[in-house]
Amino acid sequence: MKYLIAPALALFTACQFASAADQPQWGQAWSRNMVSAETNLPDTFDPNTGANVKWMVPLGTQTYSTPIVADGRVYIGTNNEQPRDPNHTADSGVLLCLDEKTGRLLWQLVVPKREADDYFDWPKTGMPAPVTVESNRVYTVSNRGEVLCLDALGMANGNDGTFQDEAVHMMPLTTNTPAATPPPVGPQDADILWLFNLTSGAGIWSHDGAHSSILILGDYLYVNTSTGVDRTHKVIRTPDAPSLVVIDKRTGKYVARDDEHIAPNIFHNTWCSPSLGQVNGRTMIFFGAGNGILYAFEPYSPTDSSAPSAAATGTPDPTRPAGLRALKKIWQLTFDTTGPTGDPHPYLSNRKESPSNLYGMPVLDHGRLYIAGGGDIWWGKNQAWLKCIDPATGTGDLTTNGVLWTYPLERHVLGTTAVYDGMVFLADCGRKMHCVDAVTGKPFWTQEIKGEVWGSPMVADGKVYLGTREGEYWIFAATREKHVLSQVKLSGPINATTTVANETLFIATMNKMYAIRKGVVPPPPLTP
Repeated sequence: MKYLIAPALALFTACQFASAADQPQWGQAWSRNMVSAETNLPDTFDPNTGANVKWMVPLGTQTYSTPIVADGRVYIGTNNEQPRDPNHTADSGVLLCLDEKTGRLLWQLVVPKREADDYFDWPKTGMPAPVTVESNRVYTVSNRGEVLCLDALGMANGNDGTFQDEAVHMMPLTTNTPAATPPPVGPQDADILWLFNLTSGAGIWSHDGAHSSILILGDYLYVNTSTGVDRTHKVIRTPDAPSLVVIDKRTGKYVARDDEHIAPNIFHNTWCSPSLGQVNGRTMIFFGAGNGILYAFEPYSPTDSSAPSAAATGTPDPTRPAGLRALKKIWQLTFDTTGPTGDPHPYLSNRKESPSNLYGMPVLDHGRLYIAGGGDIWWGKNQAWLKCIDPATGTGDLTTNGVLWTYPLERHVLGTTAVYDGMVFLADCGRKMHCVDAVTGKPFWTQEIKGEVWGSPMVADGKVYLGTREGEYWIFAATREKHVLSQVKLSGPINATTTVANETLFIATMNKMYAIRKGVVPPPPLTP
């Protein structure tokens, strides 16, 4: 197989992202590791007095997205329960583009919720997917399961791209009729350059909502599809649905998919985003699927003519377009060997016995792959684990010989690991923070914390930053001995990972966004 990998990787590493101090993707660009090289960061702050608080802006009422920072802009997904435009008041997912220095609104993408079935796009949950930014292009997955390419400048520089129906796209689906008049489009609206609908174009069945952090390699986007069960939680309506797809970032063309027949064995949904790494000089795409299996794929190559996607049978299938390729699998590993096999859906709501799911992204560090998973937080067993895998073990099935160590967690886990200086940091829904030896899997220390953790720890400047669903914000020293530097109470639950960029922490709670910067002095008290 002939690759175009060398020039693609050169492009990826040299000029994919604008500024080294920005954070244009969730996690490090290559490995998804939740570690930043930023320094001069605070070890405490006070939202009540304003100490070290650069700015705070209100969001909606439910925010599950992680903020992303690039080229002076901050991107955050939320809901529309606090509308910023009187023309858009319906229940919608909203992507806000804010000025990094002030928090001022630059533009917003408004996507009304799918209304045919609540389980396609859960009401009030907003837009959960974090964006990925490359140059002046913003790539994301909307709450309606659409892969979007947006202009980083919004409509301020006009309506660019092949997509010209932004006004209609912002209308609620029930009012989007030929007789309806769409609201006007202004300079504070998003500019959609192209759109690919995963439901009609790839044949997926969204469940609860779309949570996907897009991975870019060369000219291609790797996207987990968020496909899953139907509203009964016991039926897979689209058993041929892909879990991982590849989209041409220039045109929005659907070019490749997995052909691993994952969908029938998905226990709940597909929310684990892909990651990337090199193992002994070989580039691999790592992906944790909703069937509890971890996969490694070769990158898509447009010159590969040996791997066509499986041909549709019977009537033509628009979700299998001509020329669609299948990603080549390098290896797979069953994460939970203790779980039941066969049809997973009879185990719905069984908190003692069930299949496992993978939500946190795989992280490659020093040739080892770290991933956490276990029983589904909403419908499965309580057990969960952190595992270290040798991705160079071989090809085929690595289940019996690919695991280097296993560390049991307290309960369900949703987060991605932060691997730093021989330590693995991770928090779970058992209300515990863990610091584990990256080589042996033995714990250095643990800490009881208030609230479940749905996001991931972030390590930067020798510190670990972590928020909980109880609104408790913890700052630890990133050391082998436990040191709690501070605890801060914020205004609401924290579902997102802290983003670190340009010597600033960007922290999203359910309803507010904070920019935290060392040395910001509280304003003086008002005099009578």
